[in-house]
Amino acid sequence: MLEFLNTVDTNLFLAINGWHSTFFDGMMVFVSGKISWLPLYLLLLYLIIRQYKWNSVLVLVFVGLLIFASDQLSVHGFKETFQRLRPCHNPALQLSVHTVSGCGGPYGFVSSHATNVFALAVFVGLLLRDTLKKLLPWLLLWALLVAYSRIYLGVHYPGDVLAGALLGAALGYLLFAAYRFTAKNFCPGTSSC
Repeated sequence: MLEFLNTVDTNLFLAINGWHSTFFDGMMVFVSGKISWLPLYLLLLYLIIRQYKWNSVLVLVFVGLLIFASDQLSVHGFKETFQRLRPCHNPALQLSVHTVSGCGGPYGFVSSHATNVFALAVFVGLLLRDTLKKLLPWLLLWALLVAYSRIYLGVHYPGDVLAGALLGAALGYLLFAAYRFTAKNFCPGTSSC
């Protein structure tokens, strides 16, 4: 069964990675870049501060914990444990993989990019859903685009990004629940958190 899933994952990867052009190469490098999304992060920070005022300090502590947990868990809990080679490091695929901007470390399961962006999308989408009801679907679409870019660029299999997306979404939901519990029980009705 595992061999069958690996074959499906590899074939899907080769199909997606094979759909490339010079225009999309540059676009996907931009989409995959961490600094590229700084304006979005600043907008989300503004929206959080606008809605939560002084309580946004507690929110930002949880965002920091979320990003730390998602990044560290994806690397130390998964990549270093499973040690699944990235497609661009797989000797059997190296001649077939279209890479655009390098390959990254040797291991790819799970995608840290996918884990981080889905964690942030779910957490912030849930956090702001009372005032911005359509934000969560837009953030999930953004996260999906970033995850897709990792396959396009040849550095992750679809299974890597799918598992990373599920891990990130779960972490986003858990940290959001932890934030709500903390805010409700330790700062009810105050602006001290």
